[in-house]
Amino acid sequence: MITSIIKSSTYRPLIYALLSTVFFTAMNLILRCLTDFHAFQLVFFRAVGSLVLAMACLKYQNIPLLGSRRKILFLRGIIGCLTLTLFFFSLNYLSIGIAVSLRYTSPVFSTIFAVLLLKEKIYKPQWLCFLVAFLGVFLIKGFDGQMSTIGLLLVGASSVSGGLIYVLIHKIGKEEHPLVIINYFMMTATLIGGIASIFVWKTPDSILEWLLLVSIGIVGFVGQIFMTKAFQEGEANVVVPVKYIEVIFTLILSIFIFSDVYAIWSIVGTLLVVGSLIINVLYKSYRKRKEKVLVG
Repeated sequence: MITSIIKSSTYRPLIYALLSTVFFTAMNLILRCLTDFHAFQLVFFRAVGSLVLAMACLKYQNIPLLGSRRKILFLRGIIGCLTLTLFFFSLNYLSIGIAVSLRYTSPVFSTIFAVLLLKEKIYKPQWLCFLVAFLGVFLIKGFDGQMSTIGLLLVGASSVSGGLIYVLIHKIGKEEHPLVIINYFMMTATLIGGIASIFVWKTPDSILEWLLLVSIGIVGFVGQIFMTKAFQEGEANVVVPVKYIEVIFTLILSIFIFSDVYAIWSIVGTLLVVGSLIINVLYKSYRKRKEKVLVG
């Protein structure tokens, strides 16, 4: 029964998406354990573990490491490193659950960039979804006097740059293997994070801390692979809602494992952000299917 579900082309993208959320949630919780380490050091360990695995996979599949569109791949790597670094810095000021939920506002900015740079169409109901998402952000900040403005600005900047990544990946299209795109991201982050962490390096105090640091890259890489597979085999309107479960998982587990405390309005704001962005994806997919039918 379970084997037949996994092999089914209908359920497989959902399973991949769910596995991706499990691994990314695990990475979030590991990061929660490593708050004593500088963001640059976390960037380095997040990247170097994934880099080793990505290069091994590329070598095993005989895929050229550097690809063909090297300039745009390098730009994607730089912006990806910036996005990751800003997010890790925000963890110094925000709880992991709030930071993760706000990071997922990046589709709002990716849509705006797509309109400006790619001349894509955006529908009026999508603007309403974005307005509700920002209302959620306001609730998170506006009714929690202890919420850090610096943290919100950092994770907001991370979301903006993350939105630009979607546009770059769209420009790259299917000309490059997903592992090549990941490889550039991790090469850039390893180089920048490694150099920057020299000046803020903190040697782990125990084997457990070493294991946690090393596991960031491994767990994150596995999560990326499952997420890539999910989007390759399934439609966005099916995969994205499952992907947002990461926010819920992270919030619940941070409460039970670390006794993190969230204001009720922060929870309401988070649900508004997640819910409105899921509706945005579903509506956009619906309109695209409708337009295809009309054209056909």
